[in-house]
Amino acid sequence: MTDDDLIRELVERWARAVHAGDLDGVLADHAADIVMFDVPPPDDGVRGIDAYRDCWPPFFEWQRQGAVFDLVELDVVAGADVAYAHALLRCGTPEELAKEPDRRLRLTLGLRREAGRWVVAHEHHSFPLG
Repeated sequence: MTDDDLIRELVERWARAVHAGDLDGVLADHAADIVMFDVPPPDDGVRGIDAYRDCWPPFFEWQRQGAVFDLVELDVVAGADVAYAHALLRCGTPEELAKEPDRRLRLTLGLRREAGRWVVAHEHHSFPLG
């Protein structure tokens, strides 16, 4: 399996964990010093695995109201020790997706090889303005 394949599998596993509301699965394969820039505040980002962990329960609660989190497109580029991935996801409630069926959540990940395995060191989520 190539590094691109390993990272693709990591991202797909993460997306399934988010969709399932599986916090342990969401946290797996993330660096202790993760930096995340997300749609909701704080605007200056979330830093460290503990702060990253704390962001997910409100999202899972929102998702339990019928929202989806589905990977639509994923591209990966891996070097020897660093990699990046970018993806588009369907993310929203049925009402939001009915109103804007083509709206996509944009995801960018920065990864690094740590102790022989890939971990997410940077995560950025955004929606286009509109």
